[in-house]
Amino acid sequence: MPQLLQLFIWLPFIGFITCMLVPGNKEKIISGITITTIVLHVFGCSLFIIYWLMNNHPILDSKHIVLYKSESFEFFIDFYFDQITAVFSFVGSFITLLVAIFSKYYMHRESGYKRFFATFILFFLAYNLIIFSGNFETLFVGWEVLGLCSFLLIAFYRDRYLPVKNGLKVISVYRLGDVCLMLAMWMCHHLFHENITFLKLNDFDFVSSHLTQHNSMFIFTAIMILIAAAAKSAMLPFSSWLPRAMEGPTTSSAVFYGSLSVHVGAFLLLRTYPFWQDITSVKILITLLGLSTSIIAAAIAKVQSTVKTQIAYSSITQIGLIFAEIALGFHTLAIIHFSGNALLRTYQLLVSPSVLSYQIHNMFFNFSPKDHTTGTGIWQKLKNTIYVISIKEWNLDLFQYKYLWMPFKLAGKQLKYFTGKVGIITLASFFLGGLYCLYIEEKIPTNIDYLLAIFFSMTALLLVLTAFSERGNAIKAWFSVIAAQCFITLSVGLNDFMEMHKVVIYLSGILVAAIIGFFCLLYIKRIDKDIALNRFHGYSYEKPTVAFIFLLCCLALLGFPFTPTFLGIDLLFTHIYKDQFILIITTSLSFIFIELAILRLYARIFLGQHKKNFHPIAYRSS
Repeated sequence: MPQLLQLFIWLPFIGFITCMLVPGNKEKIISGITITTIVLHVFGCSLFIIYWLMNNHPILDSKHIVLYKSESFEFFIDFYFDQITAVFSFVGSFITLLVAIFSKYYMHRESGYKRFFATFILFFLAYNLIIFSGNFETLFVGWEVLGLCSFLLIAFYRDRYLPVKNGLKVISVYRLGDVCLMLAMWMCHHLFHENITFLKLNDFDFVSSHLTQHNSMFIFTAIMILIAAAAKSAMLPFSSWLPRAMEGPTTSSAVFYGSLSVHVGAFLLLRTYPFWQDITSVKILITLLGLSTSIIAAAIAKVQSTVKTQIAYSSITQIGLIFAEIALGFHTLAIIHFSGNALLRTYQLLVSPSVLSYQIHNMFFNFSPKDHTTGTGIWQKLKNTIYVISIKEWNLDLFQYKYLWMPFKLAGKQLKYFTGKVGIITLASFFLGGLYCLYIEEKIPTNIDYLLAIFFSMTALLLVLTAFSERGNAIKAWFSVIAAQCFITLSVGLNDFMEMHKVVIYLSGILVAAIIGFFCLLYIKRIDKDIALNRFHGYSYEKPTVAFIFLLCCLALLGFPFTPTFLGIDLLFTHIYKDQFILIITTSLSFIFIELAILRLYARIFLGQHKKNFHPIAYRSS
């Protein structure tokens, strides 16, 4: 019975591959493949759950495939099934099927019809990987793919300014959550000295024995999990990304940001509850975060002028309550709450265009202004203040930009000498010196090794920030990121002895992607000698094949799950010790800004309005 779990992953994967092989002008075949795949998934899921219930609903765990194994580390794909998985999988399949059928007609004659359905079914694959995951590594594969699908569907109308801009905003918040989840995995490796499964986390005695010995490590891991969940589910202070994500098609907004993707953070808390259930401070923190998010999101939803924004903040309000329910131990209530909220928001988003049209028509003929009275009391002033703050969405966008990203962008602008001739020579000298230190590592004292590791890790971070803030040549930004990856490898290698095959695993995908991506940029540069990053160029309009190849190169450079670099990143983190906080912070920041710099580069060159203006540009969202 546990071996059947992999079928729920293979089915959408086969559907995705089949959909990619169909020509883009065959709308009926593309939508037919997608709908058939999801129908089979719903049918199979229903039969499996019935059979599982008839057999006294045992917890199922299946170790599927071992991708890498050594004496101290094992990376394997694991599938898991319990009550939480049963509800999330059935509700997810049912909602996805409804939206797929709706999309068949809603997206008719759209130029990106195939692109939409391919991304849509890839999202469904990622969602199932998360829901059926039996360990953090399997969950993280789905987590990464889900983030990519979000970016691609928000920026679906890639010839427009706002969808692309908002897609970058959303992926920046997602990336912060990704790295926090990575740090939680890193600390779990040091806590349990194994690739811990969720089945083993349910062993109360096993977890309690480790908690008494390593309380601070448990708190750190729990907070990282909370930040990852909060970023994915749009909790404070990340709530503003959810309405920005509504720039994509209404159907993707319904299945992503109204129902399924936005609840993945709540699923993560449910799945990891046995890990932090005995840490009272974390439970209080999650409860307060959920309740405060609900109150603020409800106030914002009441005063917004656009229907999608109202629905987005209404959904956040309910998810905040779900967070509080999970922390308080009301898991059955939280699962029921998830099901109701997901179905309601899907329905609201799908009918929102029709309802909006009806309301405008009704208001045009039947509107009568209310009598307004102005008060001067303290309560009226407080009410007006909350109204104005809520209209501005509590300035959450400004807060993120000013305090989360702007300091790093300003720091990167001050480091432009890194891309000059003197800077390149200096960096090359540093790298060669680091390689020599690596060669004679046995003769270097341990404390000096650690200082050198920090130095090279900080050098990598500075290079990434330079690429992140680059407004000129895209090729400079591209090679800055590649150089940063090399310095990260050197830093970790000096910190702890790392076998050569691990370095090869990490760098293999990066180097191939770096070369192919470089030739893609050269090809685009030959068109009009301009690949500056101070504007969007929109070359995907004329060169869609080059855009697709370059996107694959970007994903490989980021260590996406289809490359060995994804495994290499996990291996790198195992060579950073639990008490080396400076090294882990600089390395983590590097991985955050590597993705932002690379996706920004891709978006600036290939997305956005084409240089030849075909339609007016809206530079601000409502």
